[in-house]
Amino acid sequence: MGFPFENATWDGLDGAMFMGWGGIMPGVYTAISVLICVYVLWAGNRAEQQKYKAFENK
Repeated sequence: MGFPFENATWDGLDGAMFMGWGGIMPGVYTAISVLICVYVLWAGNRAEQQKYKAFENK
């Protein structure tokens, strides 16, 4: 992958630098995050529906 910076030192650089430009990893991390979010929404909705049905049957 090589060195992602133009300089080999941190001299003269201010703030954060994004190291993932040009690679596949930002897309992979985004896809993983989307899958986790979709799962959490699905699981939360499923749990809420179960609680609602249990309360409705009382």
